[in-house]
Amino acid sequence: MTHSRHAGRTVMVTGAGGGIGAAIARLYCEEGAAVALLDADADKVQQQAGALRDAGFAVAWAQADVASFQDCAAACERVQGELGPIDTLINNAGVSPKHHGAPAPIWTMAPEEWQRVVDINLNGSFNLVRVLVPGMVERRFGRIVNMSSVAGSAFLLIVAAHYSATKAAIIGFTRHLAGELGPFGVTANALAPGRIETPLLKTVSAQANQTVVDETPLRRLGTPLEVARAACFLTSSESDFITGQVVDVAGGWLMR
Repeated sequence: MTHSRHAGRTVMVTGAGGGIGAAIARLYCEEGAAVALLDADADKVQQQAGALRDAGFAVAWAQADVASFQDCAAACERVQGELGPIDTLINNAGVSPKHHGAPAPIWTMAPEEWQRVVDINLNGSFNLVRVLVPGMVERRFGRIVNMSSVAGSAFLLIVAAHYSATKAAIIGFTRHLAGELGPFGVTANALAPGRIETPLLKTVSAQANQTVVDETPLRRLGTPLEVARAACFLTSSESDFITGQVVDVAGGWLMR
């Protein structure tokens, strides 16, 4: 059901071409926001935006490699020209190389792969914040959600060191933003999903996914919509006094 919790807001979602990002973008649309979709895959993000526009929602889209500051700046200029100033940023874009489901020990990892994961997962979040936060500060209002992971707080062999390192760094980055930007009316929080049912799960074995289910108190995988709901809550008026927090969306997995 469509309601207006985010009416009047303009939201940017990165990595919106599919999976969690697409679910977040759609839910914000359904909650009344104008939504800008960014993704490195132009075909996918255009398709997602087209479907939302056909459904009557106010959307814009841009192709951007979040690892490139120039791409981010150009994309923000384009979508803000269509929708107006962005007041809510969801830094969702990320990568997690899986090597056909096999672990990637640090002593075998290519430096180029390490750098690419850092550039997208961590530097990408900085790039969008750097472009959009000045406007938020000037307007004395803004909402930021950065995508971490349970891998930022616990050892997960399957995701490798680069992913875990960047997701842990996102937590520190988010807490710093919360402290620095709070006096300007800008909140910053992080989400830490566990194993979520996305196409990425096909790159790991069914046995590995079942092991996670068996270790999760709720005994199932999460859904993209459940992550989207958490993002929408953290940027709504219901959470105006919440900042600097990491919200696990993992079915209790970190309690084990």
